[in-house]
Amino acid sequence: MEKILVVNLGGQYAHLIARRIREIGAYAEIASYDSVLEVAKSDEVKAIVLSGGPASVYEPNSPDLPVDLLYLGKPVLGICFGHQWIAKKLGGVVERGKGEYGKTMVRILSSDPLFEGWEAEEVVWMSHSDYVKEVPSGFQVLAVSENGYVAAMRSGHIYGVQFHPEVRHTVKGIRLLENFVRKVAGIKSVWVPEEQVGKIVEEIKAMVKEGIVVVGVSGGVDSTVTAVLLHMALGSRVKAVFIDHGLFREGEPEKAVQLLRSVGIDVLYIDARERFLKKLDGVSDCEEKRRIVGETFAEVFTEVVAGIPNAKYLAQGTLYPDVIESGAVKGADRIKSHHNVGGIPPWFTLELIEPLRDFYKDEVRRIAKSLGLPDEVVYRHPFPGPGLAVRIIGPFTLEKLEIVRRATKIVEEELERAGLLRKVWQAFATVGEDKWVGVKGDRRAEGYIVTVRVVESEDAMTADWAKIPHDVLDKISSRIASEIPHVTMVTYAITSKPPSTIEPC
Repeated sequence: MEKILVVNLGGQYAHLIARRIREIGAYAEIASYDSVLEVAKSDEVKAIVLSGGPASVYEPNSPDLPVDLLYLGKPVLGICFGHQWIAKKLGGVVERGKGEYGKTMVRILSSDPLFEGWEAEEVVWMSHSDYVKEVPSGFQVLAVSENGYVAAMRSGHIYGVQFHPEVRHTVKGIRLLENFVRKVAGIKSVWVPEEQVGKIVEEIKAMVKEGIVVVGVSGGVDSTVTAVLLHMALGSRVKAVFIDHGLFREGEPEKAVQLLRSVGIDVLYIDARERFLKKLDGVSDCEEKRRIVGETFAEVFTEVVAGIPNAKYLAQGTLYPDVIESGAVKGADRIKSHHNVGGIPPWFTLELIEPLRDFYKDEVRRIAKSLGLPDEVVYRHPFPGPGLAVRIIGPFTLEKLEIVRRATKIVEEELERAGLLRKVWQAFATVGEDKWVGVKGDRRAEGYIVTVRVVESEDAMTADWAKIPHDVLDKISSRIASEIPHVTMVTYAITSKPPSTIEPC
């Protein structure tokens, strides 16, 4: 299969680059910078993309690549740090500048296949402090930023761009990537996620020669698709377990089990609410909450699988963004531990299977649709492994848990009524420690502040806060403040990712 090799130089956007290339219809594969050369020599690899990253090319431990990578005769596109690495490695000058962050205007200086379809000036997304002051000998400057920095350069089959074409804020970024894939690299093959089902099933069969696979399910699209694929591959050797940690949305455990059974999966329901909630009581630190949920989940699972003869594997619905957000790639900044990746303690003995770790959420939805799963599963909003615990800021209490649960239900109900719930990526409520003085029942009352969070995204790597109509927000606010005791203020979160994350904790 023809493929684009995306070299991860530590950037949080590396998988987003691969996601965008797949969106174009070409197959992209991730490779770590410290083992890329032999992989890149494969005849299947038709082009190479070097990602951005948080390091400076002058830092002693910054990601480095064998320069031979640039002499394989294959098209190369360096992005941000990758652009600077190319410049420095080939004799150009890279210096520390005042930086460019966010939306920036660039001016195209000369026509090139890479910029076909671009206007003379276009808006791009920048996120850098170092910049290329002088391009290497033999390179042509293709574009400059409004600050006069080199925004794009080329020498033969080697390109570098300072901005991030993979980010939606770069207006014609997808067109640039498509130009690189189709016009520069000449890739003609088409990547279709749904067509990978057979391959996944065969890989599972090859991996699990004997023994039982235990899969934790929650009713979400990731775990449900994982369970269905496992069942297709292994039949009765798959045991699905639903652990109720008491941190789900209102009515979710019942709905989840019913939905899973409706697609033919036998689910073992485990009520562990008291155990989880007792351990979380009073815990404030976000990472500690995640650790507690992860370890307790593993403890309960261990007890469950002890009663399942010959259980040898644990399956999880881990996705690409789960892996990158946990800093699993060498050189990447750690953002937060992810329940599917960082929460499983070392003493957990089952071997891990992650059939979906190479897919993005929208690809999993497409696979789910092709498998005939109900729309309620296919379009279910992403939900964190630690559940509502990470939507409580500050000390965990049962009172705050109930507030978040009831407020989230109101948010979902009003968005559904307005026909907006399926149009957004996530919608929920959070609560913290801050209080606000209000009036309830003609009396002064000091209550909690509930923050409503609704975001639009395609893969969770970046997200914009949703511009919900004011009348809908008004209904949400009025209902939360009037229907939930001890809430006197409702706010709406209007910060995108980055710089924020989607979840508060």
